[in-house]
Amino acid sequence: MDWNFILFTFIKIACVIGAVLTMFAYSVLAERKISAFIQDRVGPNRVALPLIGSVPVVGPFLTRLGFWQPIADGLKTILKEDFTPAYVRKAYFWLAPAIALIPSFLTTAVIPFGSTLGNPNKKMVIADLDVGILYTFGIVSLGVYGIVLAGYAANSKYPFLGGIRSSAQMISYEIAMGMSVVPLFLVVGNLNLSKVIEYQAQNGWLICYAPVSFFIFLVSSFAETNRLPFDLPECETELVAGYNTEYSSMKFALFFMGEYANMIAASSMMVVLFFGGWTLPGLTTPANTLATGLLHIGIFVGKMLALMVLFIWVRWMLPRFRYDQLMDLGWRRFIPLALANILFYAGWFWMKT
Repeated sequence: MDWNFILFTFIKIACVIGAVLTMFAYSVLAERKISAFIQDRVGPNRVALPLIGSVPVVGPFLTRLGFWQPIADGLKTILKEDFTPAYVRKAYFWLAPAIALIPSFLTTAVIPFGSTLGNPNKKMVIADLDVGILYTFGIVSLGVYGIVLAGYAANSKYPFLGGIRSSAQMISYEIAMGMSVVPLFLVVGNLNLSKVIEYQAQNGWLICYAPVSFFIFLVSSFAETNRLPFDLPECETELVAGYNTEYSSMKFALFFMGEYANMIAASSMMVVLFFGGWTLPGLTTPANTLATGLLHIGIFVGKMLALMVLFIWVRWMLPRFRYDQLMDLGWRRFIPLALANILFYAGWFWMKT
């Protein structure tokens, strides 16, 4: 057994999980501050400054930014009472939050978040699968089960309606999302996500080759993550809070984490598929030093954070769709458009050959 390989893989897994959890915590803070900016207010800036005796740990600048808010929110969630209503289906009620969170972490296993760390054998991807995109869509399709189980387990009509809505919504937009990436692999000729990045390093970002695919994938990502303007499964004006109405404490936090982890996974996939992954114009070769490898990781994370800001910005700028509008957009607009996009690229390649 190659113990160095096993150790390095475990280190990568730990770093990815730690990074996702950190980004989740501060994505919540970013959402609150960006929404405050859009609505012309301050946002969270009153978390108590930690002291050692009478000496502040950090200056007041970080406090005014709300830097400690995610820590306070995490402690608050952990210390809240974990209440389980008597009428729920308990086994499913406890299982659903974990099922909602786990797929988003599994998706990150095949995403190349960098090139190498100065050694060709030290690739910055946990599992470099030849069918990485098929694995991704297979795992993403499991996320709906957690939400459906949550709605069913609550044994209450509003959560149940939220779960049913979510199953129809996520399955519908998975079809459009899956079809949207077919032209990319007609262009690249490979399902391995590392090969997709290599192609873009040599030929330019795929958003320039398939802008329609990017548009369909982006809008479908909003639906898949249950974000506004497509947050119909938890529409508070109709369903109280939807599928998570009966949840509290850490169980509710797991659903919350699942939503943001799905945003991180969707943003990472868009970076890999459309924006060249860790590459930039003029910076397209794998790293031959540790510093360059870390720079590639920073480029990838920077692109991903820019798309996360887009997710947040859209939430506070657009109104919620009606449910019939949501389904009409998916089935009567995006699926035919994605199919026409595939036929266009297939015809183009047929004419070239």
